[in-house]
Amino acid sequence: MTIAAALRYGAAELGDMREARLLMAGAIGCDVGRLTLMAHDALPDDIHARFRDHVARRINGEPVSHILGQRAFWGRMFRVTPDVLDPRPETETLIAAALEVPFNSVLDLGTGSGCIAITLLAERPQVTGMAVDLSAAALAIASTNAERHDVTDRLCLETSDWFSAVTGTHDLIVSNPPYIPADDLPDLMPEVRDHEPTMALTDGADGLTPYRVILSQASDYLSDGGVVMAEFGAGQWPDIQEIAMAAGWGDVTCKTDLDGRPRVLVAQNPQKRPIRA
Repeated sequence: MTIAAALRYGAAELGDMREARLLMAGAIGCDVGRLTLMAHDALPDDIHARFRDHVARRINGEPVSHILGQRAFWGRMFRVTPDVLDPRPETETLIAAALEVPFNSVLDLGTGSGCIAITLLAERPQVTGMAVDLSAAALAIASTNAERHDVTDRLCLETSDWFSAVTGTHDLIVSNPPYIPADDLPDLMPEVRDHEPTMALTDGADGLTPYRVILSQASDYLSDGGVVMAEFGAGQWPDIQEIAMAAGWGDVTCKTDLDGRPRVLVAQNPQKRPIRA
């Protein structure tokens, strides 16, 4: 069987040629862009079997990123497993917002795969960072990703319940916290609900607990002129804005994602002395 024929089978089973190509490239171990050049090559039996296994797992609802063990984010590949939240395109709104401000140090709360902190350090070679998570398994994945992207010497990884193990002050505090209300979990897509860590998806309550914690404590760990940025979900901006204002954050705005939806909280430390990057 040729690669092209196997791809036709996969696309028919999945109803999606793009996913079939991703799974084929993963089975072969090549860049997806090379498949067109390889279309008429014979597919070895072992790779054919691996591809069919990939397709079967995808049909059963397993995310493509878990099947392949990696996901692209901000132009880089990150290792992912069921122990971490799958990096998503909307989180790149947080990266874009962060790169608009000067900072020499960054703190990432609930780092998961480490994609946010590692991307910021990779984009800003002079920056150092601290990334924390309550999950030791997630921190192991973040450590692997830090090594992959050569930022290990600039990134401190710690087990921490939010700020409990955080030390020092930081120019930028970022987070993509578990913001899905517990009541909404049953309505999530099965590939998210059944395959991603629940503690990374929801606070087990109204989805706003992380913002209450972050905005009530962040000023103790933020340098003068520093900024807090946190991703949030659909419809949450009015509540988060209210939480921020009640916690004394006077300069509070939000960034919208590519679909025009409010997506990222931006809260400026009341101390306005500028940061020099």
